[in-house]
Amino acid sequence: MPGTHTFRSLPPAALLFGGVLLVTACGSSAQPHPVRSGDAIGTVVTPSPTPPTYGEDLSTDVGPVNDALAKLPQAGSLDDLNSSLDGLSSAASTGSNDLMQAKVPDNVSDANRQLYVALQTLSSNITALKQDISGSKYCATSSALAAAGGMQGLKDIQTALQAVTGDGYSTTFTVPNTGQLQQRSLGNGSAVRQGDNSGNGEMTVDNSNGDGDAVITLASNGQAAYSFYVDKGQTAKMNGIRDGHYDIFFTGGVDWDSGTKQFTQNCNFSKFDQGNDFTTTSTTYSTLTITLKASFGQGNASTSDVPPGQYPTP
Repeated sequence: MPGTHTFRSLPPAALLFGGVLLVTACGSSAQPHPVRSGDAIGTVVTPSPTPPTYGEDLSTDVGPVNDALAKLPQAGSLDDLNSSLDGLSSAASTGSNDLMQAKVPDNVSDANRQLYVALQTLSSNITALKQDISGSKYCATSSALAAAGGMQGLKDIQTALQAVTGDGYSTTFTVPNTGQLQQRSLGNGSAVRQGDNSGNGEMTVDNSNGDGDAVITLASNGQAAYSFYVDKGQTAKMNGIRDGHYDIFFTGGVDWDSGTKQFTQNCNFSKFDQGNDFTTTSTTYSTLTITLKASFGQGNASTSDVPPGQYPTP
């Protein structure tokens, strides 16, 4: 037999099966730690939130109203002011609803009721003011802002907060300076736009039965050429109108702002449906007389309303 083969026995703890070595370990196994009946997991107790005091409620509900008020004078246009008024109305409504549901100390109950009613009044005032702006009762940012500053709800809030302060609570509330409504006007017959007065044409406007001051404008190719002011109850004339065809516009209202060249209150904008030709010959020149009645445009010629954005600046 070629070679010598030596065979050794495997240790008892290891057996070879099909080329796989299985190893078993001897020893004692670990026992699980017994759970004692007396052991317990700790109980987590979440404390109830402390209810806010009335002073905290007051600041939370009045503060946003005060912040919204401060934004009103920053409005650069009627659209901006309308947006700011929306924010103020929302803050007032929210504050009123929250104060109605607040836990109120007995000594401040009446003053709190007075305050949330005042906030409701302010919200209603804002709704009415926005309608007045839409209806051209206030047609400039300055007049609408002045009207906002005079809202009854603001006065009522100040009165209510004085009562609350007397009961030992206080918060910040400031009504900003919003200006006053005005009634500015020009002298009867004053030129708003002088134009080239080297012509011979004349135009007379009778506003003796009108219900407000008026500014008459002669426009050529969509641009104002001549404009003059006619006081309520008066008649005025413009001279020196050059030959040519002119469309005739007029605006009426209260409180003439010479800077913006518009009425700030109760404004309206109209155009006579027919224009006028001014001509001069060697022996004649043109004159035109128009009459304004109590309702602008109801005079001696038919008229049509003009959107403010399409009205030529006097």
